[in-house]
Amino acid sequence: MRPPALFFSHTAHAPAHDLDVSPVCGYTGDMNTPPPVPAAVIGLGRIASLLEDDPLREKPCTHAGAITATTGLVLAAGADHDPARCAAFAARWGCPVFRDPEKMLRERHPQVVHIATHPDSHLFYAALAEKHGVPVVVCEKPLADTLAAARRIAAIHRRGRTRIIVNHERRYSANYRRMKTLIAGGSLGKPLSVKATLYMGRSRRLLDVLWHDGTHLIDAAAFLTGGTPHYKSRTNTLLRGKTGSAFFYGTLAVEGKRALPLAIEAGAGRDHLVFELDISLEMGRVRIGNGIYEVWESVESPYAQGFRALQRRSDGFTGPTGYFTNMAADALGCAQDGRKAPLSSAEDGLRVITFLSQIGEWRH
Repeated sequence: MRPPALFFSHTAHAPAHDLDVSPVCGYTGDMNTPPPVPAAVIGLGRIASLLEDDPLREKPCTHAGAITATTGLVLAAGADHDPARCAAFAARWGCPVFRDPEKMLRERHPQVVHIATHPDSHLFYAALAEKHGVPVVVCEKPLADTLAAARRIAAIHRRGRTRIIVNHERRYSANYRRMKTLIAGGSLGKPLSVKATLYMGRSRRLLDVLWHDGTHLIDAAAFLTGGTPHYKSRTNTLLRGKTGSAFFYGTLAVEGKRALPLAIEAGAGRDHLVFELDISLEMGRVRIGNGIYEVWESVESPYAQGFRALQRRSDGFTGPTGYFTNMAADALGCAQDGRKAPLSSAEDGLRVITFLSQIGEWRH
């Protein structure tokens, strides 16, 4: 298997030597405290570190930020071919950096490795981690850029030597977890259908929107309903276009034979972002997404005698979601307990890639 040409930082290979950065983030605790689990990051770009500079995002919002915020983990190293990214990462997080990720794995022996590179390199680094006996890998979404690669990553996970977590962050977010508990509790009856909307700005190809952010949307629908997504059809074939909308239809298989209708709109040409799931239930409705948390319940209609209508509850969601710290805690738990199953596994990621690959191959 050939190594990928690029890391997440979008720069070409540089000479393969490491920066001279002293390790200053090692364990300094007392002898009665178990040493923290060493974690490392491959690919030192936006989702690995740089998004911490966004003043509006809940913190931490990167892999390095989540590792350093989690008691029981220690940031042992980072790796990237780009020397500027390496220098910036070392200066910010105070840990050794490597230009060769395999050398990093040999010398630092991380127990958790976060893969924050382009999707076309995820299989290579997952296999490299398995080769070096890394117990837990956290892989950025999407799991891979092709169905074949996703299947091979899932096979690594199934072999059990290296368990793979996919950073479908809404599985770890407190608002989505609360909503899942509400749906499962049955106070609004069974879910009957799911509608989803995804707009990610004016000029992105619909296919890119689907593979980059539709991964979250499809996985969140599966997580909230407990269903397995299955693709059926679409109404617009201009997936490589940057205008208009495309509509996709499928089902979420739950409780054996029951299948919920699933409808997704992915749109371009808007100057705003929308990420929203709208779930209809027997006795209510819930909406959740970016900045949205709504619960509606059936009441006697104030408009027509003998009918019922939906009334919004006063409850919403406020406060931090912990979406990155909960992911890091899941990785730590898997590293400490070899029998623990991840909340968001490679198997979950494979189901999403299977759905997406039936819509269209992701070719740049």
